[in-house]
Amino acid sequence: MASAALSAASGDQARTGKRRRGRLARRENLEGWLFAAPWIIGFLVFTLGPMVTSAVLAFAEWDIVNPPKWIGLGNVGRFVADESALHALRVTTQYAVVSVPLQIVLGLAIAMLLNGQIRGLRFYRTVYYLPAVLSGVAVALLWRWIFSKEFGLLNLGLYYLLGIQGPGWLTDPAWALWALILMSLWGVGGSMVIYLAGLQGIPTDFYEAAEVDGAGPVRRFFSITLPLLSPVLFFQLIMGIIRALQVFVQAFIMTDGGPADATLFFVLHLYRNAFLYFRMGYASLLAWVLFVYVLLLTLLVFRSSQAWVYYESEARGG
Repeated sequence: MASAALSAASGDQARTGKRRRGRLARRENLEGWLFAAPWIIGFLVFTLGPMVTSAVLAFAEWDIVNPPKWIGLGNVGRFVADESALHALRVTTQYAVVSVPLQIVLGLAIAMLLNGQIRGLRFYRTVYYLPAVLSGVAVALLWRWIFSKEFGLLNLGLYYLLGIQGPGWLTDPAWALWALILMSLWGVGGSMVIYLAGLQGIPTDFYEAAEVDGAGPVRRFFSITLPLLSPVLFFQLIMGIIRALQVFVQAFIMTDGGPADATLFFVLHLYRNAFLYFRMGYASLLAWVLFVYVLLLTLLVFRSSQAWVYYESEARGG
């Protein structure tokens, strides 16, 4: 009798404990969803929703005032015949092809210089990083003054230091795109911090073993630093391509796509169609063209990474 009562009480306690654990699990799930809700709502409203809407509008004609009109592949034909869009895609690609490698090389070079033990190291790291936190509009206005033909700091420096008469950086079609490429190097401090983290994550025993074998600084750089830093370079390459192909503020503020469409970037052409000509349907198609273009280039880089990206486990033979 006592044994049965004890067994029943034990069963009641087990059921009670199970119900409590169930309530606790449901409460934790609810709290988790509540914490994630702002991001989920923001993603649905500001990312997924606009993407779905633009995908539908890409096959329609809409001027904001009148209801959208379905035109099927009409916008695709307009894009194929739009010489300005194809020119803008070429200009954007040229900008990315030159600016991204320059940013990678310069950022890595600065990180290598600041990776040692030198006086004022924290100061130099802060100085190089500060430009990366400035807003795009402020930087564009600053560089528009620097590139001024008559009163710009760059041309004044060229004249007084080298006796060279500088060109009209933003008014000459031959120099305008190069000026924006030069300006893109202003923010390499952001990538420098990532390179520094990667450099400090390389085990020192690799360098010690290489020194014992008689490897010099150049050999150590190409045989140890670059291979083990390749995952960081891979990340920076992907992010650099994505950023470069979406460049907009510089051309919009400094040149408005000129002179002679020399800096007509693809996103600027998209902006004009959407908010100046009110061709929202065609602008939506342009957005998807850019998305597909970035996606294809990203996939190409991912495929190529198998040949040049190495990881520490592979270097250790793990």
